[in-house]
Formats: sequence, structure tokens, C-alpha cells
Amino acid sequence: MRSLAAGLFGFLFGIGLIVAGMTDPARVLAFLDVAGAWDPTLAFVMIGAIAVAAPAFALARRQPVALLGETISLPDTKRIDARLIGGSALFGLGWGLAGVCPGPALVLLGGDGLSALVFVAALLAGGWIADQALRPWNGAHRKAHGPA
Repeated sequence: MRSLAAGLFGFLFGIGLIVAGMTDPARVLAFLDVAGAWDPTLAFVMIGAIAVAAPAFALARRQPVALLGETISLPDTKRIDARLIGGSALFGLGWGLAGVCPGPALVLLGGDGLSALVFVAALLAGGWIADQALRPWNGAHRKAHGPA
């Protein structure tokens, strides 16, 4: 049942990304071009996402388990540290250079061919390299601060 629900919600999310234009690198880059021909469309997508997510997170904070019986585990830290800032900057840099982020890239695998495949392969390789490079630091960080 969990796999079916995950598949259905993933499909719905992918359709939402397509309808919102998040899979169009030109639209994303136009949104990021605030000094040029700025396209505010994606700002409305983000506002809509926040409007849907905020009540859902408020409800999740009051529920011990999800609808399918899984324990709900939300982050309890509000710490802003170098790791968060660095990861956010790296994500933003990649988003600005490529015009897509990981979710839309997975959607693009279904029809964009080689460029989406190269992007996802680079994404996976970068994640693996970062995991290997940060493994000693992550272990020390977890001992000092608990899970991230």
C-alpha cells in the first residue's frame, strides 16, 4: 500500500511540475533573471506550494502517525549553520546553471532524452562524491550534535 501511495503521489507531483512549468529550464532561468526579462510565474507556483504545505505541516505536527500508519518525523532543529548555507548555495548555483532541480529532472527523464539523463547522472555522482568527501566530517558532526 505504501508503494502504491508513493507512486501515485509521485505521479501527481510530476504532473504538477509539468503544469507549473518547473520542467522548462527557460522558464526557470527567466525567473532567476531578476535584472533582465524576469518571469514571475514561478513565484506564484511557490506561493501556491506554501499555501498547500503550511496547513499540511501544521496538521502533521499534531498527528503521531500518517494516514498509512507510518510515524511522522519532522525536523526539530531550527539551527542555521555553515552546512545548511553551503548546501543551499550549492543547490541554488546548480539550479541557476542548469535551469532544473532534482524533482523536475526526474520528470524530464521521461521525455527530454540525453540532457536529462546526463543531469541526473551528474546529480547522483555529485551526491556520492559529497557523501564520500564529507563522511569523516558527518561522523564527527553527529557525535557532537546528533543526527542532522
